[in-house]
Amino acid sequence: MRNRYLLITPCRDEADYLQHTIDSVASQTVPPAKWVVVDDGSTDETPQILARAVEQYPFIEVVRREDRGRRAVGPGVIDAFYAGLEAVNLDDYDFVCKLDGDLEFQPRYFERLMELMAEDPLLGNVSGKLYLRYGDRLVEERLRDDNAIGPSKFYRTECFKAMGGFVRQVSWDGIDGHMCRLHGWIPAAREEPELQVIHLRRMGSSEISFWEGRKRWGRGKYFMGSRFYYVLAQAFYRMFERPYIISGIGIVVGYLQAVRARETRYENPDYLKFFRRYELESLFLGRGRTTAKFDREVRERHARGEAGKTTPLEHA
Repeated sequence: MRNRYLLITPCRDEADYLQHTIDSVASQTVPPAKWVVVDDGSTDETPQILARAVEQYPFIEVVRREDRGRRAVGPGVIDAFYAGLEAVNLDDYDFVCKLDGDLEFQPRYFERLMELMAEDPLLGNVSGKLYLRYGDRLVEERLRDDNAIGPSKFYRTECFKAMGGFVRQVSWDGIDGHMCRLHGWIPAAREEPELQVIHLRRMGSSEISFWEGRKRWGRGKYFMGSRFYYVLAQAFYRMFERPYIISGIGIVVGYLQAVRARETRYENPDYLKFFRRYELESLFLGRGRTTAKFDREVRERHARGEAGKTTPLEHA
């Protein structure tokens, strides 16, 4: 294993945060072979920050896209990701990571991720856990361990290609974990001191408001195929995080708006069968036990020589 990893960062108007991410990447004990930063039409100081970084770090390459007039989320982020992927040959790298531009992390972050993958040959994607800074305290975001966090998706290239890459739609970062298992790999987020990822902008928020961000989350649950009873259970769980109550209500409202508008859904029969079985069993067994069960199934399939089929990779 050469341990050559590729970072791709879609960003727009990240002047308040991007230098923190640049400093974190530059301090890595194992630096990236290439870091492609896709400037998705920034109107603030982001281009100037990137210009200075390119002069200082030879592994950084900037891809600039035209200003679309707003900060893209969901499918727009993945469109920008693929614009970065188009600038390289993916086969030149052992690992590929979609990395947000509003993060801080430890110097051994990527080295440790590669160590974990070396220890477990079926680990297809992995990340640390996400934290928010409140004064002098770090508070962990309420995210599951059954998939790498959306802001840091570190993949084996083999796994990324086998599952067809990312879906260009909202909830891409939920679908990918299930596609990972469906195709014979295990996704995970690990909690270790060296793997703490500090998020400088809270997940599930929006450029307009936190409420709009939660409604977008609900629409994403509709797109990825969640049943309404499962969304209600998840919304109840989210009511106990700040801002209390509306954190859950917004998810339900967004889901119902998608139902009423008859928005499109991710129509992949193999995925839907797999995903809905996972959600149903999670309600009865809990997510932790269900995830452990599904991961055992992946290992058993490999032991029988039934690793899973390959989905064509999304085109850049």
